[in-house]
Amino acid sequence: MGSVDLIASCQDSIRQIGDEISESIMYIDAGTLEAFQFIGAFPLLLELGARAVCSLENASPLDAAADWNSSFLYPASKIVVITSCLLSDAHRYILRCLGNHVSVSHCTVLTAVSEIGHSAYVDSPLGPDAFREYETLLIQDHEELFKKHEKLDKNKDNHDMETDFTSDVDTKLGSGVHYGTNSELSPTKRTLFDDDLGQVEGRERRFSVTVSHFPMIFSPISSRTFVLPSEGIIADSYLSNPHEDSLGPGLPSISAGKPFDSDEVPPGVTLTAQFLYHLANKMDLKLDIFSFGDTSKAIGKLMMDMSSLYDVGRNKRSAGLLIIDRTVDLLTPCIHGDSFLDRMLSSLPRKGRMSSYCAAKNPQTPSKHAEATIKRSPLDFKIPFRTVFSNEETKSRTNMLSESMMSFVSGWNSGEVDSEVSWLPDYADNVDDDKLGSQPGTINGSFLSNNAGVRYLEALLDRGAKDGLMLIKKWLVEALQHEKLSFASKGRQGVASVSELRSMVQMLSRDQLSLLKNRGVIQLALAAEMALQEPQSSRWDAFTSAERILSVTSAETTQSLASELRDFINTSTSVESHKLASAVESSQGLLSFQDVLLLTVIGYILAGENFPTSIAGGPFSWEDERSLKDVVVDSILERPSSVKLRFLDGLDNELVAKVGSKDGNRNTKDSTEPASSTDDFDDEWGNWDDDDNTDQKADAYGDMQLKLEVRDRVDQLFKFFHKLSSMRLRNQALGEGLAALSRFETDSYSRKGLLYKLLLALLSRLDVPGLEYHSSAVGRLFKSGLGRFGLGQSKPSFGDQSVLIVFVVGGINTLEVREVMNAISESSRPDVELILGGTTLLTPDDMFQLMLGSSDFS
Repeated sequence: MGSVDLIASCQDSIRQIGDEISESIMYIDAGTLEAFQFIGAFPLLLELGARAVCSLENASPLDAAADWNSSFLYPASKIVVITSCLLSDAHRYILRCLGNHVSVSHCTVLTAVSEIGHSAYVDSPLGPDAFREYETLLIQDHEELFKKHEKLDKNKDNHDMETDFTSDVDTKLGSGVHYGTNSELSPTKRTLFDDDLGQVEGRERRFSVTVSHFPMIFSPISSRTFVLPSEGIIADSYLSNPHEDSLGPGLPSISAGKPFDSDEVPPGVTLTAQFLYHLANKMDLKLDIFSFGDTSKAIGKLMMDMSSLYDVGRNKRSAGLLIIDRTVDLLTPCIHGDSFLDRMLSSLPRKGRMSSYCAAKNPQTPSKHAEATIKRSPLDFKIPFRTVFSNEETKSRTNMLSESMMSFVSGWNSGEVDSEVSWLPDYADNVDDDKLGSQPGTINGSFLSNNAGVRYLEALLDRGAKDGLMLIKKWLVEALQHEKLSFASKGRQGVASVSELRSMVQMLSRDQLSLLKNRGVIQLALAAEMALQEPQSSRWDAFTSAERILSVTSAETTQSLASELRDFINTSTSVESHKLASAVESSQGLLSFQDVLLLTVIGYILAGENFPTSIAGGPFSWEDERSLKDVVVDSILERPSSVKLRFLDGLDNELVAKVGSKDGNRNTKDSTEPASSTDDFDDEWGNWDDDDNTDQKADAYGDMQLKLEVRDRVDQLFKFFHKLSSMRLRNQALGEGLAALSRFETDSYSRKGLLYKLLLALLSRLDVPGLEYHSSAVGRLFKSGLGRFGLGQSKPSFGDQSVLIVFVVGGINTLEVREVMNAISESSRPDVELILGGTTLLTPDDMFQLMLGSSDFS
C-alpha cells in the first residue's frame, strides 16, 4: 500500500463526487472554503467541470454568470452545496441559493456532519434519519416558497410583488432575495434561453434533492498534519460543560478520573468521535484506539460503540489512534518556542469570521445550540500583497493593476451592483489606502498548503527561526534564477535580512505573470517580513526571554518564581494592546498586561509541576500570592485592558470611566489651578463647606467599591490559576504517567512537550500509566466468546503499528508538529507513518483567548 497523504486523500474524495460537480454551480460555506484553500482544491473543481464556486453565506443571483467553463450554452440545472455545519444551520442559505436560480432542478447537499452527529444537539429538528428527513423538508420549503411567489406574481404588479414578497420571506431567506426570479441571467443569455425557460416554467416543476455525508472536510497543513476548519460546527462546538473542572468551552475539562455521564457528553466530543471514525473509514484504516485523558477516553468509547464486525472484517490497513486531551499539556501551546512557522502565524492578521452563520437562527425558532458554539479565529491568514506594489519605479503599473482589481471586485459585489463606483479614481492614485488593503479578497493572500504542487508549509514545519528564514531566502533565489534574474546579496553569508527579502520580492513581482507564477514563495516572504518587523519581533523576543527566566526560576524556590511574576506585572507596558504598540515607539518590545497574564499562567503551571501541593491551595505561600493579587488589582485599576477579559466581564465600562475621569481631573487641575500662596489660604477658609466634602466622599466610596469588586474578580482569577497548578494531582494515574515521561526531558533550557516524550516512550514500547486501550470489536468477541477457550487477545502496543494517528482534543501548535517529527527521527522506528491532527491550530494568543479571553460559556 502507498504512503498516507492527507492532501491527496482530500483531492481523491472530491474526484469521487465529480459527477455531481460537473456542470453545476457550487456553494461552499466558510469552513469548507478554509479547508479547500489548504488543499488547493479550486483548480481541481475547475477540472471537474464546475461552472462556478461561490460563497454559501453571500449567495447572489450573479453567481450563475461567473461561468469558469464558458463552453456551456444553457443555464445550470444543478447546484452542489458543501457545508461544514449542521443542515438546520445551512437551511436558510440553501433556500437563498435555490431562490436565485430558477433553472435548477436538482440540489446535492454534502455535509461534514453524519446523521448520528446531527443528534448530538438536543434541540436539532432532525432525527437519526437526518438526511432523508432533510431532503423532504428542503423540497417542501422550496416548493412552498416558489408557489407563494407565483401567487403573488399573478395578483400584484412587479413593484408591489417585489416589496411585499421580499419582506414576507426575509425571516427565512435573508434580505434582498427575490425568490424565483431570472435575475441570474444576463440580457444576452436571457434571449438565448427564452425557449428553454418557457418550457421549464410551463411544465410541472420536478425538483429533487440528494443529501450525503462528506467527511473529508478538514484543513491539512501538510500531507500528514491537519486541523478542523475553524468555522465548522465540529471545531466550534463545546468540548466541556460548565463545572468545576472546566477551563472553558474550547478546551477539554481537567482530567479527574471521573467517567462522563451519557447525558452530559458535550456536543463537540460526540462530533469529534464521529469525525475520527468516518475519517478512518474513508482512508480504509482499521484502528487500535488509545486515549490519554478523560475527554479522550469518552471519545474512544464512542468510537468503539460505532464499530462493527463488518468494519473489522473488511480488508483494511491497521493503524493506531492515540487521542490526547489538550489540558494534559497546556504549557506547550502557551510558550513562544523555536518554531519559525509559529512565529510567523502569530504575527499575521486573520480574516474575520462570517457573521451569523453557524450561530444564525430563525427568530421564530430559536436554537439553543447556536449559543453553545465557540468563536474560534479562522485559519485564513491574510498576507497584505499591497506592500509589493510600494516601489516608486513601478507606480504607473501598480495604479493600473490596482484599478483593475478594484473594478473587478466592485463588479462582483452584489451589494454594489447598481451603484456607481465613484471611489475608484482615488484609489488608483493611492495603492496603500486602507480601503484597498482591508477589503477581503482584494490585495490580500491566504496561505495554501498545496500551491501549484509545491508544499511550502510542510517544508517549514520542522524549521526553527533562523533555518526557516534561510529556507525562504533559498526559495526566492531559486525563483529569481528561474526567471533569469540575478541578485547580489549584501548581507553576511548564511544570514537573511528583511531588506534582502523585500528586494527579491520586488524583483519577482515586476509584472503580473511573474507575480502569479511565484505567488507562493512571495506570500511566505511577505509573511516572514511581517514577523521580523517591529513591534512583532521585539514582543516575541521579550516573551521567549521571560519564559526562559520562568523555566529556570521554577526549578529553584516558589519565592523566587513569585518574585519574577511580580516584576513582570509591575514592568508591563501601559499600551492597551500589543496590536497598538507600533504607534508607541518607546514601548516596543515591552509586554502588555494581557501578555503578563499569559506569563502568569505559564508560571503557575510550572509551579504545579515542580512544587505539587494540595488541590485547594496554590503552589505559593499566602504572603507571595497576596502580593501577586495586589499588583494585579493595581494594574487593572490603573490601565484597563482593551482586550476583553473573562474574569472582568461587566466591569469594563466602569474601569474605563474611572481612568477617563482620573485623566480628565488631572488635566483640568494642571490647566486651571492657579499657584497657591499662604495669603490665599486664609481667604478660602470659609469656602471649605460640607458639599465639597460630600462629593469627595462619594467619589472615594465609588472608587473603593470598584476596587473591592475588582479584588473579588481577581480572587476568582487566582482560583483558576490554582486549577492549572493542580492538574497532575486530580488524576493519580495521569500524574504518574507524566512523571514517568520526565525521563525524556533533556534540560530546563530546551523543554520538550508532552507529544514528543509520549511518542518516544510508546515507540520504545514502554508502559505509560494513564494510557488506556479501547478494545476493538474483534477484541470484545475474543473476550466474551473465544476467550473462554484460552484464545484471548493480548493487549496491543501503540508503537507496533506502521501507521500512527495522534489527535489532540483542543488543538495543536506548529512547535508540537516539529517536536513530533524529531521524535520519529530519533526513535528506533523512523519508517513509521505518523499523522498528527487537532481540533484547531493554536498560537499563544489563541490559548490566552481560550483560557482568559472572551471564550466563555454563554
